[in-house]
Amino acid sequence: MTNRTTNAAQAPSSPGRTFHTEGLSKVYKTGETSVTALDDVTLDLFEGQFTVLLGASGSGKSTLLNILGGLDTPTSGRVWFRESELTALSQRGLTRYRRDNVGFVFQFYNLVPSLSARENVRLVTDIAPEPMHEDEALGLVGLSHRLDHFPAQMSGGEQQRVAIARAIAKRPGVLLCDEPTGALDSKTGVQVLEVLEQVNRETGTTTVVITHNAMIQKMAHRVLFFTDGRLVDVKTNAHRIAPSEIDW
Repeated sequence: MTNRTTNAAQAPSSPGRTFHTEGLSKVYKTGETSVTALDDVTLDLFEGQFTVLLGASGSGKSTLLNILGGLDTPTSGRVWFRESELTALSQRGLTRYRRDNVGFVFQFYNLVPSLSARENVRLVTDIAPEPMHEDEALGLVGLSHRLDHFPAQMSGGEQQRVAIARAIAKRPGVLLCDEPTGALDSKTGVQVLEVLEQVNRETGTTTVVITHNAMIQKMAHRVLFFTDGRLVDVKTNAHRIAPSEIDW
């Protein structure tokens, strides 16, 4: 495997890194049964890059994303966000980290049905320290004409774009996306990927996307391959393709 970093002492001072993990493991226990979701994962994710995590269900991708996003903690190992060691933070510290630095996009949109697109985004802008205006965020994802529409009045792709607008409205340092096209057809999925690529390019937000679709890796700067909880390979794309060129 390539591109692994083994000196944890260098993590806080290394330039250009958004995340560094060292020996990251996660074991879930249910009674007498133990399941290893992550197994000794050491990796780097870099500022401004679009990174795809690829692997079968159960390979550890979502567990890793949840740890990077401060939603879960590892059983062992260490993880840094820039110069801050996440594994040294209290639960209150992790909550502050999530609020100030992380935007999440999931397979299901998690919009509030009784709120308009603008109001759904405002849920985040009301608590973020230096947010975009909700109209600006929705304009960035191509929904300026849908500001006052409710989720039931929008297609699945439009709802996912509202979810992306909500995630980026607080100007996060990192955007973590777990199967953002998993509930969409190919045409709508491409539209959502185009929005994610645009956000990454125009705002410089470090973007990490989990997917089962191996073709999506071709639009990434880097691709990390997972099998049975382990990082087994890292690939850098010398040439990236546009989402519209992806063969579904």
